[in-house]
Amino acid sequence: MRKALVTVALASLLFGEMAPKEAFDHMKKVLPGVWTLSPAKDQKDTTGAHNHPAVKRMLGTDKTGVEYVVIGNGSAIKEELLPNTVRWMVTMYHCDDYHNCKELRATHYCAKQNQPSFIFNTKASTPTKLVFDCDEDRSEVCDSDEAHVHHIILELSNNNKHLKSSYIVYKDGERHTKHSIYHFDKKE
Repeated sequence: MRKALVTVALASLLFGEMAPKEAFDHMKKVLPGVWTLSPAKDQKDTTGAHNHPAVKRMLGTDKTGVEYVVIGNGSAIKEELLPNTVRWMVTMYHCDDYHNCKELRATHYCAKQNQPSFIFNTKASTPTKLVFDCDEDRSEVCDSDEAHVHHIILELSNNNKHLKSSYIVYKDGERHTKHSIYHFDKKE
């Protein structure tokens, strides 16, 4: 089993792809815990979602900005974004088959009152940049004119203690100009 994991990891390094099982195991290792919203000065390369009144009061405080919890005996990761605010959203990350993880999936329960489904992008992802694309085959909202999150990008830095979460919005079939992009610091 260990040899197979090493082989998958080496293959992903050589061919530039991150395998779904490798990504899921990595996420379970680095994401769990409470993350606070970084101070305003550190909310860089965003479109201003951190200035929403429900979010702005949380910047640079010890209030939970996002929390990741491994549930179901390791079979899923629950992300609670901006809990106890009007922007509260949940994303569930899981393998299509826990033991034979060929696809890493996510469902985002959005404040926009829709639930787009996502599939892990093996080609665009690395251990420090996890990319999920709207799954047009499984989610009607992904191919609609309705405003919805179309890409989720989780970027880790500072030895996995800083997280930039980008929820890229599409509307009318095109990339929108406003997105929900936040910077978080892991609470010790």
